Amino acid sequence: MRLDRFVMALALALAAMMSSPAWLVTTAASAQAAGETAGSVTGLPVPRYVSLKNDRVNLREGPSKENRTSWVFQRAGLPVEITAEFETWRRIRDAEGAEGWVLHSLLSGRRTALVVPWSKNREETIALMERADERAALVARLAPNVLANVKSCAGSWCRVTVAEHEGFIRQDRLWGVYPNERVN
Repeated sequence: MRLDRFVMALALALAAMMSSPAWLVTTAASAQAAGETAGSVTGLPVPRYVSLKNDRVNLREGPSKENRTSWVFQRAGLPVEITAEFETWRRIRDAEGAEGWVLHSLLSGRRTALVVPWSKNREETIALMERADERAALVARLAPNVLANVKSCAGSWCRVTVAEHEGFIRQDRLWGVYPNERVN
């Protein structure tokens, strides 16, 4: 019966979206810029970034353990974006665009980010600076897909830690924070 309720809720939500021009806003970044909505279960903003709590997280095709596992994440701390809520399940998207459902208990509110995961140039490195300034001293050079712990973001720069290094990186070089988002 849970699945029937989910299908009905999904059908009603789709009908409501299609009756409004707002359904054209398809990306999470656009939704964020237009003003996020409150999650139907938690009341927290949707979409929002969180991270994986465990080294092994099953990504399911639907919001129940009866649904097929389509992928298994094997990296604790990986940033993911919550795009929907249903009971104890959250629909998430990873940096590569893979989407599916996970139990909320497998997610953490700890903010993390990936350094330029979209880069095709594996030789590219991104500067981690001592201060939020292009002219500041260089702390380290980070390769694509390096996992960073986000300490704070002020809208254009984020303070992060990577291994034993701490510094600032331009916010537009990270997947796991929204453009102009402020993180405390």
